[in-house]
Amino acid sequence: MTRHLLVTGSGGFVGGHVVAAAGAAGGVRLRLLVRTVPPPRPGPAAGVPVTYVRGDLTEPASLTGVCDGVDAVVHCASRVGGDPEALRRTNDLGTRALVEEARRAGVGRFVYLSTAAVHGRGPFRRARPDGLPVAPGSDTSRTRAAAEAHVRAAGGTVLRPHLVYGAGDRWVVPGVLTLLRTLGALPEGPLGRQSAVDAAALGRALFSAALTPSERVGGVRFVAHPRQVRGEELIAAVAETYGLIPGALPTLPLDEARARLRGHPVARHHLDLLAVDHWFDGTPVWDALGRSPGPEFAEGLARYADRYRNAEPAPERGPGRAQPTPDAVRSGPTVSSGAKGR
Repeated sequence: MTRHLLVTGSGGFVGGHVVAAAGAAGGVRLRLLVRTVPPPRPGPAAGVPVTYVRGDLTEPASLTGVCDGVDAVVHCASRVGGDPEALRRTNDLGTRALVEEARRAGVGRFVYLSTAAVHGRGPFRRARPDGLPVAPGSDTSRTRAAAEAHVRAAGGTVLRPHLVYGAGDRWVVPGVLTLLRTLGALPEGPLGRQSAVDAAALGRALFSAALTPSERVGGVRFVAHPRQVRGEELIAAVAETYGLIPGALPTLPLDEARARLRGHPVARHHLDLLAVDHWFDGTPVWDALGRSPGPEFAEGLARYADRYRNAEPAPERGPGRAQPTPDAVRSGPTVSSGAKGR
């Protein structure tokens, strides 16, 4: 039987990979929630029927009927940074409205892309969601934690990645590049262990979760490759990708590196993030879904090296300008979740 899925955030980083996963799998129909219907063009879902429906998470009335006739919702859209009330309207109240509309329409499955950033700064070692305190450190993470609560109350599934890299990444790897270029050196290791996942594997996980019975993959799950990547390994891999040979760069003790990055919030954030463990146990979700976790970080990064060499660096914070936090990756006014921050 052909399943009918509603996907939000399909034009964003991770949402685009959900659409690609559906196109590769076949056997589904897609309805994409958008604020403006794009002109017809071939896309990553070629081979599966795609329709567009207009709606805006900040305008609950616009969501009436968007879930009618669908079997599952994959909710990847969220807002990052900026005005706290705008974040609340999109992430918290918008998700609540979408959940209520899905419930009214009798939708059987609701899958929400969240972030491990709802747990705060860390350190975290082999963490599982059960019993782990929710302690977000930003307005973005607080409103996404509120969104999680709406989904969980309705019996939906919440997937929490930490670092997400791959095609479309504008935060994790570009941010480390910003760190290296700003610092002009390698921070001395060892640094923390990080959980990471290829965006394509994450897209497949979200798509599969929408088609998997809730008794197998309900509740909250971390989504990460079973093998963590150490911060120093991640930094060295990025340096090599961009031709900044690690052996040619000087090293700096962490305290000196932090002092040098004072006044550079993006670079400083990435250093502080990588300095401590953010190790989340993602094995159970792959077992539940019967899916591969994708490549380990070093192998996966090599696959995307050419794309990353042409990527924009992570934007710096400036007066009067909303700064994308590492809770997600910007993709227009609303964004889909990506790398993590606290």
